[in-house]
Amino acid sequence: MQQSVRKLVIAGGGTAGWMAAALLKKVLQAQVDIELIESKDIGTIGVGEATIPPIQTFNQFLGLDEKAFLRETNGTIKLAIAFENWRKQGESYFHTFGAPGATLGFCGFQHYWLRAKKAGLEASLWDFDLNYLSCKAGKFNKIQTENPVYSMGYAYHFDSTLYGQFLRRLAEQAGVKRTEGTIEHVALDNESGFVKALQLTDGRQIDGDFFIDCTGMRALLLQKALGVEYEDWSHWLAADSALAVPSKPHTQTAPYTRSIAREVGWQWRIPLTHRNGNGLVYSSAYMDDEKATNMLMGNLDTDALDEPRKIRFKTGRAQKQWHKNVVGIGLSSGFLEPLESTSIHLIQSGIVRLLKMFPNGAVNPSMEALYNTESKDEFETIRDFIILHYYLNERDDSDFWQDMQRLSLPVRLEQKINAFRDTATIFNEQNDIFRDASWVQVMMGQGIMPNDYHPSADVHSDQAILDIMSKIYEAKQQPLAQMLSHDDFLARFTQIQ
Repeated sequence: MQQSVRKLVIAGGGTAGWMAAALLKKVLQAQVDIELIESKDIGTIGVGEATIPPIQTFNQFLGLDEKAFLRETNGTIKLAIAFENWRKQGESYFHTFGAPGATLGFCGFQHYWLRAKKAGLEASLWDFDLNYLSCKAGKFNKIQTENPVYSMGYAYHFDSTLYGQFLRRLAEQAGVKRTEGTIEHVALDNESGFVKALQLTDGRQIDGDFFIDCTGMRALLLQKALGVEYEDWSHWLAADSALAVPSKPHTQTAPYTRSIAREVGWQWRIPLTHRNGNGLVYSSAYMDDEKATNMLMGNLDTDALDEPRKIRFKTGRAQKQWHKNVVGIGLSSGFLEPLESTSIHLIQSGIVRLLKMFPNGAVNPSMEALYNTESKDEFETIRDFIILHYYLNERDDSDFWQDMQRLSLPVRLEQKINAFRDTATIFNEQNDIFRDASWVQVMMGQGIMPNDYHPSADVHSDQAILDIMSKIYEAKQQPLAQMLSHDDFLARFTQIQ
């Protein structure tokens, strides 16, 4: 029988490894010894990263000073993602971290907006979204109010390599031991099949009771040593390649990520204070690497600072992300293209989920099963959200986009689309990280205009609903005059006193 977990070994560093080390040590403290093995000779995927708002919770729990964090990682504020050319070439919409409108009654704001459109309203749904209005104005400021009308959810863009280094310093100060070395062999216990040690190329052996696999797509422990199979989702998400390249920063820093649909796949633009992160996600079945490279480099809006770096991947997930005494965190647990900036969030949620179920005694199969069920649900709902963008396109300029229109959808996603198209209603699953407002913005941005709305929206007369909309619209406009430009906010906020 396996003993209690008193020694935890993290295989691999990078963003995933050091996020895991920092949070686990913060929570478990002296109850568990933590050792992280990484090699300076093994690179990480790390590029300019865009995140979603829960990263604030992670940083706050670690006690990170937001000002220092932004300085140390060359970070900027992210209010939204701008999707360009996704429905049709020349069209665009925003998926913001805000919620359009206000709470008006039993149903979501989109129902009241649809009722107002019937009464003659011309304003778009996004005209009632403070995040969207701030993006268009290039502004940001923290609004000190509890009034939800003025709520502005935000996340960050930052250099993920610098973030990992920032967390490494924090973790080592807290007592995490870092070991420099390359893993050559994973030793298994003959009786239980559990991992008992990691053997390094220089002959050292690192023993442990529990292991976290942060070895990226190599998945040395979870998949290679323990034989966990990989569930391939490329029949839904055809992209299998990416190119990444940094470029010079803009004169003005936008407070949002840009996702620009190209002939095959899409291009990202992530603004940092010292550079822009750029990349192209594409399918090698529809476009070769040379053409992809020319497409990316020909569509940079500032000068490149390096040569593009190629990344190969297979979209999907490990069928068990916790198996025996190993949990995969980060790319070892699966890969979803970063269309909705979920990569770091999946690291964060995997660590938090593990901590909630962390064994005090021996590893418990019931916790392993529960972890895997929740993780599966989370991965699948994010997968469906990404498929949604591809499927709801109306482009006719390439085989790629037309093939995306003919995808055979996961049942749950098909039901969600039909429900929204018919009644403007969103039904969410328990482990869905995206709120109703996110699904509404993408579905409408991609061209779905619901056929009906909830009957409670008909309580108001035409004039009454238009008056309500006018008041909300005016309220959303009010904070803009007091906001700073995004660059001015960053300069003042991060200034060392």
